[in-house]
Amino acid sequence: MSKKGHVFASILAVTMALTTMTACGNSSNTGGSNQANPADSGSTTTVAKDTITALLPPVSGNFQDNFAQMEKDFTELYPNLTLKIEPASWEDMTQKLDTQVNAGSPPDIAFIGSDGISKYMEQEMLMDITDTATPEMIADYDEKPLEYMKRGEGLYGFPGYMEVHALGGNRVFLEEAGIDWKSIQKSGWTYEEFREAIKNGVVKEGGKTSRYGFVFATAGVASKDYLNILIKNAGMPAAFNKDLKFAYTSKNYLEVLKAVRELIDDGSMPKELSSVDAGKRWNMFLTGQTMITGKGLATFENSANKNNEKIKANDGSAVQGSIEAEYIVLPVPSFLGEEPMSSTVVDGYVTFRGKKEPTAEHKENVVKAAYFLASGKVSATTNNDLFAAHITKSGRKAAESMTINRNPDNVEAVEVLLSHATPARPDIPAELGAKAIKIEDEVIIPKLQALLAGEITPEDMYEEVHSAAIKAFGEDGVVKD
Repeated sequence: MSKKGHVFASILAVTMALTTMTACGNSSNTGGSNQANPADSGSTTTVAKDTITALLPPVSGNFQDNFAQMEKDFTELYPNLTLKIEPASWEDMTQKLDTQVNAGSPPDIAFIGSDGISKYMEQEMLMDITDTATPEMIADYDEKPLEYMKRGEGLYGFPGYMEVHALGGNRVFLEEAGIDWKSIQKSGWTYEEFREAIKNGVVKEGGKTSRYGFVFATAGVASKDYLNILIKNAGMPAAFNKDLKFAYTSKNYLEVLKAVRELIDDGSMPKELSSVDAGKRWNMFLTGQTMITGKGLATFENSANKNNEKIKANDGSAVQGSIEAEYIVLPVPSFLGEEPMSSTVVDGYVTFRGKKEPTAEHKENVVKAAYFLASGKVSATTNNDLFAAHITKSGRKAAESMTINRNPDNVEAVEVLLSHATPARPDIPAELGAKAIKIEDEVIIPKLQALLAGEITPEDMYEEVHSAAIKAFGEDGVVKD
């Protein structure tokens, strides 16, 4: 979710906030108890009415098109409850949610990354649902993704998916460059091997680069992804080590910063990389301007397949100038002899509360709605659209009747990546997590942009991050190696 997209006038934000507060803080429930298990027939014991609000971005390509049906299905399951969904774009999601949180009237549910839990927990606006989520709900989830929704002993929502941040290659270009992609899918590659491979993928015509070896989105929504993904494979799977010391003061961090600059200076990546946003990056892949793209998500295989079908149909609906491209999942290279550690993203339906303590009945209804969105048919439909793995038993069951066409090599590659996924860190106190997010927003992201643009050196950026970390955590609160 982005810091960009300041597109909402303040009066609109206040209006939305007041609307949400009406639904969240002053819900019309009258103290009735709904004992239904959302996974069962939906029988209820009372008819106490209540409205649950949810702020949801376009989680998948077809997700927001299904909102009306999702609201209808929820009310059919719980006739006394209304699910009111407010759509948001990925670009304005954070600003929209922050406006409502700062007004003390967040939605009951918001779809955000699990790494954002610390931020809103620090603001005391999250709702711990540990005592309300039923054992049946908990048992429906795979253990690893559910752990990402916890902080300390608290549970703050349900995960929607657990995705791996990988890279994606054009099969034809990879093979032209002599890259054994099947072997790399199984065994990974080092940074040095990766660096040589993407050099081989560069094509020049008339002294001008017509195809780069590697292009990663580094602007806008994706501004923090690149470095976060790389450093996990350099012995820093989280912002804090197991002793809760800030990790990005490690010497390995500096070495990764040097690598970031090297790939541009080699000519394997564009000099204008700092201005490449997610959309441009994907367009460059589809139009054959890069051999490997990042970050790669499973859903990109689906997008590439759909564009291939449009090209074959020759109906003019394909991306302009695009070529047929078979999308190949590739791992991120490992650095400095460190073990590969897949960067995972666990996003989900996080539960919020307003300034006023919610009633037990409203809390129970919010949990029902969050579980409804994160499991069963809704989850199966969304994750199939994303080509993402299912993380609930009910989702897998619902998906059995749905068709999906994936490259089996890619399915196996993602399974390998998930086998060494970064573990959840619910032990990191919210206060430390919030400080780390602040350093990321105020120091790391802007300095990375300057590094990519060639305005500062890797050493300059490292010193800036180091100084900010000492100021935030003290000399004894950071890694020294």
